Amino acid sequence: MKATRQFGGALAGICAAALLAAAPAHAGPFAGAEPTKDHYGVIFHIDEGGQATIKKTLTNVENLLHDPRLKGKVQVELIANSKGFAIYVKNNGFEDKLKELQKEGVILAQCSNTLHELHVDRKDLYSFVSIVPSGMGEITLREAQGWAYIHPSPPKSVL
Repeated sequence: MKATRQFGGALAGICAAALLAAAPAHAGPFAGAEPTKDHYGVIFHIDEGGQATIKKTLTNVENLLHDPRLKGKVQVELIANSKGFAIYVKNNGFEDKLKELQKEGVILAQCSNTLHELHVDRKDLYSFVSIVPSGMGEITLREAQGWAYIHPSPPKSVL
C-alpha cells in the first residue's frame, strides 16, 4: 500500500511538471488571445424575440466590433430565424442601432423560411434587411467558410 502511494505521488509530480513545461511562458499578465489572421468572420444567430434577448445580441455584436484586436479584421453577419425575426420588425425600437451596425459593415439577414412558416409579411420588416433562403443554410455555409458561430443565450431573469 505504501509503495502504491509513493508511486501515485511520484506520478502526480511528473504530470504536474509536464503540464508546467507545456504551459506557455507569459512576459506579463494575460491580456487575451492575439489575432493571428488578417480576416475573421463571425455569424451571430438570434432565434428568440424578447427585447432583452435582442438587446443582449446587439450588445454582443457591438462589443466584437469594438474589440481593438479585431479592428479592421472582422466581418459580421446577424442571422434571424424563428421568433428572432422580431429584431427586424419595424418600430421595435432597434432601427437606429441596426442601421448603425449596418454602417459598420454588419450584414443583417432574415430567414425566408421563418417568414413563410410564421406568416410574417416582408413589409413588416425593415427594408434594409436582406432575406436569405434559410437561416440554417446560412449558418452552415458560413461555418464551412471558417466563420465563428455565436448564439447569445437569452438573459436570465433576476428574482
